Amino acid sequence: MTRRLFGTLCGLVFLVNFGRVAFPPLVETLQTQFGVGPATIGIVTSLIWIGTAIPRIPVGYLLTRVPRHRVVLATGALLVVASAFTASATTIPMLQVGAFAIGVSSGGYFVSAVPLVGELFPERVGRMVGIHGAASQLAAVLAAPIVVLILASYSWRATFWALSVAAAVITVALYLVSRDGSMGDASGSDTDFLAALGHWKIILTGILLIAPAGFVWQGLFNFLVSYMTQAKDFSPATAGTMLTIVFAAGVPAFSLSGQLADRLPHVPYIFGLLVAFAGSLILLTMAQGFLAVAVVIAIIGYVIHSLFPALDTFMLSSLPSESRASAYAVFSGLALFLEANGSGAVGFLTEASVGFDVVFRTLAVGLVAVIGVLAVLYTGNRLPGVTRGESSSV
Repeated sequence: MTRRLFGTLCGLVFLVNFGRVAFPPLVETLQTQFGVGPATIGIVTSLIWIGTAIPRIPVGYLLTRVPRHRVVLATGALLVVASAFTASATTIPMLQVGAFAIGVSSGGYFVSAVPLVGELFPERVGRMVGIHGAASQLAAVLAAPIVVLILASYSWRATFWALSVAAAVITVALYLVSRDGSMGDASGSDTDFLAALGHWKIILTGILLIAPAGFVWQGLFNFLVSYMTQAKDFSPATAGTMLTIVFAAGVPAFSLSGQLADRLPHVPYIFGLLVAFAGSLILLTMAQGFLAVAVVIAIIGYVIHSLFPALDTFMLSSLPSESRASAYAVFSGLALFLEANGSGAVGFLTEASVGFDVVFRTLAVGLVAVIGVLAVLYTGNRLPGVTRGESSSV
C-alpha cells in the first residue's frame, strides 16, 4: 500500500508542478491576449513562485496540528479551484490571483509531501525524494509540448481547465488510497513549531546555498523562450524546444542526484553543482547556433535540477524527525520567497532595454561571488550549522 500511496503522490506532484511551469510557454501568448509587456507578465510568473513561498511557514505550523496527509489532500483541492479560476481570468488582476493561488497550492503540497516521503522511506530519503522530484520534473518536460498542442486547437484557457479536471481526479484517487491509514502513520511527531526555529543555523545555510541560484534560475527559465527568440534569433518552435530540453535534462538529474546525495558529502557536492550552474550560464550567453545552445541548455538543466534533491537531502538528513517538517517549511518558504523575484527582476531589466545576455552574464558573475564567499566560510568552519567534512551538526 505504501508504494501505491507513493505512486499517487507522484501523480499529484506532476500536476502541482505542471500548474507552475505551464506559464513560461504561455508568456508571449498572454502578453498578446492581455495587451501587456514582459514586465507585467514577469510579475504574474513571479506571483506563482511567491505564492509557492508564502504559505510554507504557516503550513509548517499547521502541520504541527493537522496530519500531513490531510494537508496534502487540501492542496489538491485548492489546485482544482485555482486552475479553474485562472482559466476564467479576463483581466490581469484575475490572472495574477489565479497564478498566486496555483502557487499557494504547490507550496502547501511540497512542504507537507516532501517530509512525508522522507518518513515513508527513512532509509532511502535521497533516492525516494529524487524519484518524487523526477515525477515533478516530467511535468516541466511535457508542459511546453502540451501547451503548444492545446494552443493549436484551443485557447490558452483550455490548459488550466484540463489541469483542474485532472487535479480533481488524482485528489480523489489519493483520498481513496490513503483511507487505509498508511499515510497517517507517516505523519511524524512534529508537534512543536517553535522548536524548529532552534535549528536556525541549518535553515540559514540551506537558504544561502539555494536562494541565489534559485533567483537566477527563476529569471532564466521563465523568460527562456523570449531569450531564445530575441537574443539567439531562434524561431518560436525552436525556442520551445530549448525549454523542453532544459527541463528534460532534469528528469535523470533528480533521480541520480538524489542517490549521489545519499553517498557524497553534502556541502561540497552542492558547491560543485553551484559552480557548474554559474559557469554553464556564462557559456550560454556566448553560445551561438542550435547545437551549441542545445548542449549548454542541457547542461544547465541537468545541473540546476541536480541541486534541488541535493539540498532537500541535506536539509532532511540534517534535521531531527521531531522538527523536520516545521524546519523544512521555514527553510523552503524563506528561500522561495527570495527566489521568486528572479523573473520579475529579469522582466523589469529587459523592458528597460537591457539585453538578455548582459542580464544573465551579470547574474552569473554575481552568483560566482556568492559561491566564493560561502566556500571561504565553509573552509574556515564558519558556515552556520555545518562542520567541514561532516554533513551537519544540529
